[in-house]
Amino acid sequence: MADAALQLPQAEPGMRSLRVLARLLDYPTEALQGAVDELIEALYVERRLSAALKADLMSWCQRISEADLLELQSEYVALFDKGRAHSLLLFEHVHGESRDRGQAMVDLMNEYQEAGFELDARELPDYLPLFLEYLSTRSEEEIGRWLGEIRHILALLAARLEERGTDHALVMRALLAMIGAEAEVEAQRETVVGESRDDTPEALDAVWEEEAVRFSAKSDEDCALQSAEGRRLAERKRETQSQPVRIMSPGAEAPRVSGR
Repeated sequence: MADAALQLPQAEPGMRSLRVLARLLDYPTEALQGAVDELIEALYVERRLSAALKADLMSWCQRISEADLLELQSEYVALFDKGRAHSLLLFEHVHGESRDRGQAMVDLMNEYQEAGFELDARELPDYLPLFLEYLSTRSEEEIGRWLGEIRHILALLAARLEERGTDHALVMRALLAMIGAEAEVEAQRETVVGESRDDTPEALDAVWEEEAVRFSAKSDEDCALQSAEGRRLAERKRETQSQPVRIMSPGAEAPRVSGR
């Protein structure tokens, strides 16, 4: 599970739900099934989520505890490990396989180290369940800032996972609800409906062929273009930080959040 890759201080009680969401989004294990009662309890007392959303999450937890573990694991692999549309690696949705992704990894790793976190080699730093574990120990201001920066990714994943009819979309919904940004899922709906599946045998074969060509055709000009794009992404990130997003106060009405 995600927390096995970190040595974490105790999370603040109000953000225990972030750890619950991290576990629900991670590879299912016998330990997860055995912890369902604890997960349900943490969700029940989370006041930043609507009663309906909490009920859906708790029902999902119950289904996890009653399901065959091998079937859960097989479904998870089919959903997240084939194709890139549902990737839980955040930077893949921003940088793809460009060199800028490597620098983004280094920057995030530095963020973890400065906060006193130690990662082993099991997961990449932008793995979403791992990232949520990290956020669970941060202040509400930091959590709001980080979730605000990745809300377009969360909304896209929510729309794609809902299109596949999987409960994992509830995690994205919950994260967006914490910053009052659930409405952004609808902005991604039209895009997702028109997408082609990238996890079919034909699509996967095409990706392998593309990778073989791309890795043999790098040029200095390509490097320069990617570096320029990296600078533009960094500039957009700084602009985004000037528009703070706050974690919803318990019982507060969700504000309108404009798309990025």
